[in-house]
Amino acid sequence: MKTAVCDLLGVEFPILAFSHCRDVVAEVSKAGGFGVLGAVGHTPDQLDVDLGWIEDEVGAAPFGVDLIVPAKYAGDDQGGLTMDALKAMIPGGHQDFLAELLDRYAVPPLPEGGHGSSYAESMDDAPFSAKRADLQMDVAFGHRISLIANALGPPPATMIERAHGHGVKVAALAGSRVHAERHVNAGVDLIVAQGYEAGGHTGEIGSMVLIPEIVDAASSVPVLGAGGIGRGRQMAAAMALGAEGVWCGSVWLTTEEAETEPVVKAKMLEATSSDTERSRSLTGKPARMLRSAWTTEWNREDTPEPLGMPLQPVLAAQAQARIRRAAANHDGAAELSNYFVGQIVGTMNQPKSARAVVYDFIEEFITSVEGLARHLEM
Repeated sequence: MKTAVCDLLGVEFPILAFSHCRDVVAEVSKAGGFGVLGAVGHTPDQLDVDLGWIEDEVGAAPFGVDLIVPAKYAGDDQGGLTMDALKAMIPGGHQDFLAELLDRYAVPPLPEGGHGSSYAESMDDAPFSAKRADLQMDVAFGHRISLIANALGPPPATMIERAHGHGVKVAALAGSRVHAERHVNAGVDLIVAQGYEAGGHTGEIGSMVLIPEIVDAASSVPVLGAGGIGRGRQMAAAMALGAEGVWCGSVWLTTEEAETEPVVKAKMLEATSSDTERSRSLTGKPARMLRSAWTTEWNREDTPEPLGMPLQPVLAAQAQARIRRAAANHDGAAELSNYFVGQIVGTMNQPKSARAVVYDFIEEFITSVEGLARHLEM
């Protein structure tokens, strides 16, 4: 294939695969696409190990990394608060609610010495902070990455300057025309137009409307379509709307290589496209995820409102760790289990390899484009 994204990143297929699983990233890059490691939850040491492993696996094939550095967050004037400071800011009522919730669903505690999440495990800096991101970027730019993406808001000037200084392209996600205009002004090389259907942090405009709006606003900056894209037909639709390729995350969660928790993967394989919702219950910002007892409990009128970012993920971290650990053997934890995923989950009903997903994408894309060409002939 020949698109601006193929030329920009040096790939055969303009399919960018966002995944927290290094195996998925490597397999997609080896199959001719472009794997992007979601690294927001990585410590610097973990990131160094995973990027080094990917380099060894993919050889000369390109790959990238995705971080989250919001424009505004608690304590941003000091580069972000410490974990201890954040924990002290969490209201007692929210802590009591979670304690009662876990008790009611009979979720056992973590073993003595168990950690809530990688946030608390070995880093004192708060998640989604400049200090944490700087450490992650130090590691990332020490490896052979071709792209760095900021998944929430315009990339800070320091990220763009450092990336371009290392010959690395910069991408940013946009959920509205205004977001795209800000990204262009910031100097990004690639914009991801992420529609309402997408998993994780997403806005309120559907992909069919959003993609052409972003393309028009992006000027000469290439655009990737995202949100509701998990098959070749959807890739063809995105490119018909002006995108130069696609960015996909959800579709890799049920692949054979994915490290998705078994209970959650089973839920995804059985889910319909109606079994997701946007909720602030995990990160403090609206993010699409599987509907479960967790989201239902947070939606009750008599429960606390989720806190803002980064307080909510700090609050939820240990509870989520307890749920993940117990889900395979405890019905209550299994009911609460969920994860970020888009509406495309309704078609993710058959496990297959990441490489097979890439090839199925291209095969169906070609069939769809040929079908459109026949309509033009008629």
